[in-house]
Amino acid sequence: MAESLNVSGSVNMPFNLEAEQSVLGSILIKPECIEEVIEHVNADSFYLPQHNAIFSSMMVMYSNSKAIDPVIIADTLAKDGKYDEAGGRDYLLQLAQSVPSTANVVYYAKIVKEQYYLRQLVSLSSKIIEDATSGEADATSILENAEQSIYNIRQGRESNGPAKVSEVIVNDVYTKLAQITGDDKEKYKGIPSGFGMLDKMLTGLNKGNLILIGARPAMGKTSFALNLAQNITMGARKKCIVFSLEMQKTELAERLLSSQAGVESQKLKTGELTDEEWVRLGNAAATYNDVELYLDDTSAITVPEIKSRVRRMRGVDCIIIDYLGLISSATKKENRVQEVSEITRSLKMMAKDLNIPVICCAQLSRGTEGHGKNHKPQLADLRESGSIEQDADIVLFLYREAYYSTEVDEDKQDQIDANKTELIVAKNRHGATGSIELTFDKEYTRFRSVDKSNYE
Repeated sequence: MAESLNVSGSVNMPFNLEAEQSVLGSILIKPECIEEVIEHVNADSFYLPQHNAIFSSMMVMYSNSKAIDPVIIADTLAKDGKYDEAGGRDYLLQLAQSVPSTANVVYYAKIVKEQYYLRQLVSLSSKIIEDATSGEADATSILENAEQSIYNIRQGRESNGPAKVSEVIVNDVYTKLAQITGDDKEKYKGIPSGFGMLDKMLTGLNKGNLILIGARPAMGKTSFALNLAQNITMGARKKCIVFSLEMQKTELAERLLSSQAGVESQKLKTGELTDEEWVRLGNAAATYNDVELYLDDTSAITVPEIKSRVRRMRGVDCIIIDYLGLISSATKKENRVQEVSEITRSLKMMAKDLNIPVICCAQLSRGTEGHGKNHKPQLADLRESGSIEQDADIVLFLYREAYYSTEVDEDKQDQIDANKTELIVAKNRHGATGSIELTFDKEYTRFRSVDKSNYE
């Protein structure tokens, strides 16, 4: 029977007395029951303080491989000064006598867990009311914090424990294989990037992956990211949102339009357009009408805020963030290295929680300038924290030899292809690494594939 206690004279906290007693009593009668119970509850799951204290004592016994019985528990509680709080030996004996059947202990534990989640929701509701009426925070931040808190509660409900490998193969691996080989296999495969050789190496942009695009400034990170956004939404017909912390959404839209129409991006700034170019722009703009590509230019945004906005949009297939160095930390850290570590972990967790690929641009350090004549970027050149390399599933580098043309003799500068770009797959948790040749059409801010590659 569900009970409720009045808190502060206004809020009734749900709990189930019989279920809490039955869980504890079952363990006292049959100590091995605790192995089934701890899959569902912990000490905090129990509402009454005496039940919390008793279960905590049981867990100490279990952890130390000691026997669990009323006498030993009573002695442990007495040593901890919680004997009277737990109701004494009589209450422990009462618990053992009140159990209908130890066979139903898992069912009792699930009831306790359910009531615990309900109490969490009640407490969260009270906090939301308090925050909303205090006037100390704006509505947007209250909404985002509330949404994140509710999501955390829900995630807690869906946590999974260890599973036997044979069960994982049958239930998960075979199911996935059936999906990616079935009639609607395209729905389950990685999202095509629009660059054939890259897709061959990565097997597409896969769910739950954190993908880093690293390059020196002006190397084309933003352009490449926008190209990916175009290919994801226009080619693969997926829903994608681009978070730009550096550029305004108007600038991004101009680049997208220039790339799609084949009109020099500079002309969109000067307005020096021919009639034919106006027509091309109009046709290009029309192609975006039924494309689910969204732009967000909020500056100093945090990862929890990004996650919150993406969840509210529902059905987002991919996130692109430009760029890592401008993401704000959700918590105060001692230094930027710690902040970046927390941000990259949060990005990886977001990709996993939302089960979509997260693509993030990252600035490379000046370390590339110190590689001698070979300026090709390396993993060690990732700025600010080694956690970037650690947390990312895939690391891509953009490299254009023309970027360093001033270091070449004048008579050799003309031999350098200004548009030639190397897309280096420096890390690939799922397979091959190597390089892919691209062409960068600077005037249209777009990259094109070249049918050449070198990977292993």
